[in-house]
Amino acid sequence: MARLVSLALLLALPLARLHAQEASPRPATSRVGAVKIVVLSTMLADAGIGEWGFAALVEADGHRILFDTGARPDTVLQNARELKVDLAGVRDVVLSHHHGDHTGGLVTLRREYAKADPEALGRAWVGRGIFLPRAAGPYVGMMTAVKSGYEAAGGRFVELDQPRELFPGVWITGPVPRVHPERNWPAAGRISTDDGTVEDNLPEDQALVFDTDRGLVALFGCGHAGVVNTLAYARRTVRDAPVLAVLGGLHLFQKDDATLDWTGDRLREFGVADLLGAHCTGLEAVYHLRSRLGLDRRHCMVGAVGASFTLDAGIDPLSLAR
Repeated sequence: MARLVSLALLLALPLARLHAQEASPRPATSRVGAVKIVVLSTMLADAGIGEWGFAALVEADGHRILFDTGARPDTVLQNARELKVDLAGVRDVVLSHHHGDHTGGLVTLRREYAKADPEALGRAWVGRGIFLPRAAGPYVGMMTAVKSGYEAAGGRFVELDQPRELFPGVWITGPVPRVHPERNWPAAGRISTDDGTVEDNLPEDQALVFDTDRGLVALFGCGHAGVVNTLAYARRTVRDAPVLAVLGGLHLFQKDDATLDWTGDRLREFGVADLLGAHCTGLEAVYHLRSRLGLDRRHCMVGAVGASFTLDAGIDPLSLAR
């Protein structure tokens, strides 16, 4: 088993790079006409409960997806109720990566909503590498417990090693090749192999991308693969189009000015017009990027529980972050 784990680990990133080299933009066969994203878990709370975590409900042309599930078992459940956001009828969950602040609510949510609908939140899309054995760091054994609990509750996981169009114009990136020098993962994490342990760079990290007539909209959990890497990959594999909006956690807290300048310059080159930085983006990072991108406070702000984005209205931060 250890040898198989080692082989899987060694193949994971080369395979991802191979997919990136072979991938070409898909034909323009589908676009999303309407997108709405509502934040259900992050630190700042305009309504509901704040926590170190992330989750958002996505609605795209009538299709509904839960992206990440927060940290505590019942935060998303409580926030959805307080915000009057109905999760009934949501069948698909997309998990950005294995960390507990994004997977902590999965089992509770599945159990709760399956009482009325056996298919509710019953399918979880994950990147290849999410179940690799973690040997160090704060989340050792946590994904194993989540997997066991979710499957016992009737849920099933679907592992991706390349981009997947979940619904017309709605893409899961799958694992993202690390082309640009973005180091956006905790230093303490380790993965076990038969030759010892190696650094855990979150090889499974993935994002959601929406292909609209106005450009791409990208939703991140933590952006451990790097926001620039992820957006560049989306433009190669989904469509070579401007990036209209970037939302979610970008793992830029505590980054130095040079890193934030470089990131902001790349986002400006992509054409980013709206940025909602939640979770691990960092407060100072959001304001730094606002300046670097030349955006005003209506188009670049800190994300709070209850904040939303739509194609027509852009970002609605509610009150606290306005």
